[in-house]
Amino acid sequence: MLSEQNKVTVNIVDEMRKSYMDYAMSVIIGRALPDVRDGLKPVHRRILYAMYDLNNDYNKPYKKSARVVGDVIGKYHPHGDTAVYDSIVRMAQDFSMRHPLVDGQGNFGSVDGDSAAAMRYTEIRMDRLAHELLNDIDKETVTFGPNYDDSLEEPLVLPCKYPNLLVNGSEGIAVGMATKIPPHNLGEVIDGLIALIDDPRISIEELIEKIPGPDFPTAGFINGREGITDAYKNGRGIVQMRARAMVEIDRRSGRESIIITELPYQVNKARLIEKIAELVKNKKIEGISDLRDESDREGMRIVVELRRDMIPGVVLNQLYKMTVMQSSFGIIMLAIVSGQPKILNLREVLDCFVDHRREIVTKRCVFELKKAEARAHILYGLKLALENLDEVIKIIKGSATSPEAKQGLIARFAFSAIQAQAILDMRLHRLTGLERGKILEELAELLTQISRLKEILGSEVEILKIVKTELTEIKEKFANPRRTEILDKSADLTLEDMIVEEDMVVTVTHGGYIKRNAVSLYRAQRRGGKGKTGVKPKEEDFVENLFIASTHAYILIFTDLGKVYWLKVHEIPQGGRSSRGKAIVNLLQLAPEEKVMTILPVTKFEKGQYIVTATARGIIKKTELMAYSHPRTGGIIALTIDEGDSLIEARLTNGERDLLLASRKGKSIRFPETDVRSVGRPARGVRGITLDEDDSVIGLQSVAANTALALVTVTENGYGKRTDIGEYRVQSRGGKGVITIKTSVRNGCVVAIRMVEDESDLMFITNRGKLLRTNVKNIRSIGRNTQGVRMMVLEDGELIVSVAKLAEKDTVDGVDSIEEAVEEGVETTGKPEEEI
Repeated sequence: MLSEQNKVTVNIVDEMRKSYMDYAMSVIIGRALPDVRDGLKPVHRRILYAMYDLNNDYNKPYKKSARVVGDVIGKYHPHGDTAVYDSIVRMAQDFSMRHPLVDGQGNFGSVDGDSAAAMRYTEIRMDRLAHELLNDIDKETVTFGPNYDDSLEEPLVLPCKYPNLLVNGSEGIAVGMATKIPPHNLGEVIDGLIALIDDPRISIEELIEKIPGPDFPTAGFINGREGITDAYKNGRGIVQMRARAMVEIDRRSGRESIIITELPYQVNKARLIEKIAELVKNKKIEGISDLRDESDREGMRIVVELRRDMIPGVVLNQLYKMTVMQSSFGIIMLAIVSGQPKILNLREVLDCFVDHRREIVTKRCVFELKKAEARAHILYGLKLALENLDEVIKIIKGSATSPEAKQGLIARFAFSAIQAQAILDMRLHRLTGLERGKILEELAELLTQISRLKEILGSEVEILKIVKTELTEIKEKFANPRRTEILDKSADLTLEDMIVEEDMVVTVTHGGYIKRNAVSLYRAQRRGGKGKTGVKPKEEDFVENLFIASTHAYILIFTDLGKVYWLKVHEIPQGGRSSRGKAIVNLLQLAPEEKVMTILPVTKFEKGQYIVTATARGIIKKTELMAYSHPRTGGIIALTIDEGDSLIEARLTNGERDLLLASRKGKSIRFPETDVRSVGRPARGVRGITLDEDDSVIGLQSVAANTALALVTVTENGYGKRTDIGEYRVQSRGGKGVITIKTSVRNGCVVAIRMVEDESDLMFITNRGKLLRTNVKNIRSIGRNTQGVRMMVLEDGELIVSVAKLAEKDTVDGVDSIEEAVEEGVETTGKPEEEI
């Protein structure tokens, strides 16, 4: 037991703090973080030095990995052999290191995550570039320290002719901190260093022009420069990496496949393939019919075969979003600087390396100067001895012992002890005339070398010139082209990128239900048919609006109260042909009595486009489209509406078209869009048409100049006609207009007008939810001053409430005759055309 006088009382808190700090600094300095000068952690430095000590050079035979591991752990690194061998393996992997430092022979793992063979099976030697890390280490250029048992000395840093920290990067987790530095292109980094040496005041922005970003050994893409700039300026940043993929079409089958040839850095290929297979199995990604790995010695090739009906871009975007084909690299440029961990920006990393090389070159020159001066000192003695050869020989012959001869020479010619010993050690063949000439020639060369070394040591400019020259030599020998391609803009994937773009029929009922269905769900019929049910609304509800829009389009929803809401088509629920859909109030925050009047698809918001709105009282307004690009959840004001008025329609225009308004009583007016000046969203607008007391506007159309289109006018009792747009002359805004159709008790009031081409299809919707699709060619073309022809057979109390024009690009299975329609199970009347 300890005696009382040997006991020491300590505060456990202080002891724990001290012990933990000692442990933390040991991990930080001695294991996990690289030195900013050579970019190496202690284990990597010790491996390279042990190989150097074993003469395991690039141009000599390989040695067993186990031999090197044994030397490392026995002499310098007293840790487990597995940790040392794993470090050697990584230094030999060309998919982990941008420039491998170890040349391995045998199985050193793969990008599939396969483990390396045991150390007894593999062989290694230093790579040629690794020698540039150790070059001049024998010239007193770096500090050595004792190894773990004080039996040997090891270098505390390597001379390092190139900036290995940036070229190969580094990763490590210490206590309370971590480093993650990506690899870079050797040639680009050297260009940046030379630019820094030439202009010490160079900015980080100018350095980024020389070093545009990381260059990963597995190539691929870097998506955007923002993360790179952040990392280079602040020492931290996040880089988005993407795999390189292309679409390939099989010549025989015509099937398309996605071919993946490059992966993001540190992505396991085998696990990626397993993840894709899992997503396909769980039906999170559809459209993939086959998946196989065709990688070989020529390179990587992962084949993702697609079904015939799939769009490759959509599947590829899904792969980017759901797998590590797109992943992030969080850059933390943390390294040991003067014995302390520090986060550095790009400029600071390069400055530290330049300072290191300046010190190395200086120490090397000092070493070489000492060596040259020592040799010159000996040669001076030999020269003097040769000039007095007879006397020197006489002194040596007259001496009884070597020390006596040495003292005699020193006494007679004032030789130093070193010179006298060199004279005594000189062989007789050096006395020949040729050898005497060589001594004098060597002395002259040494004097020139000494003069040059003193010149270098006396000028920092000369030292930096040598640094530049050596960097240029490294670049010429070892640099290769950039592998990773950097994209200027970061294209973040959105939900739309993973949705197939296709046209949808968007329907809105009077009761406020909305849904979307594929256009192909509705089959074409001949004019005069009864149609088929597209929606089964609730009692007293009916379809009021129908529109065609792409799933990727934006939807501007204008209401009768003059407000506009913002939706994406893919956000609208998809329902069956006879389903009502979903209540708009669940998608939009509408007022209790607010009604949707226009659903306007917009591909993208851009300048030079306008929204024109019309109200029931004939007020028209034009506003730039960009004014609607920032909606709020509760909607925004589209226009100010007078009491008793309401918005009836909105149109997207280019500012150079004609506008055409039509009323319920069959009147219409056409005037130039330039008559309406552009105003802000909250503005009221100006008068577009003068109406009678019992009349109101029911439609707004935009008309291009000299167009060959026709105007279809449809009344509520199922009548309508097609009229050449040329029959509607251009007038001044605000007039009463001209007749577009004669209205009567028989055909009823006008419900809709639509601009059409001969190939256009129209969809008629009744208040009982019936839809009839017909081609414009089936509608007779007649003049303005007529009542039209029967368009659709209606039952008692049934009225047409809306008409929509389908997209011209739409391709839908057609029905060429009434008989075919019957065979297809579609109801038709077969009633002949009737004109009134």
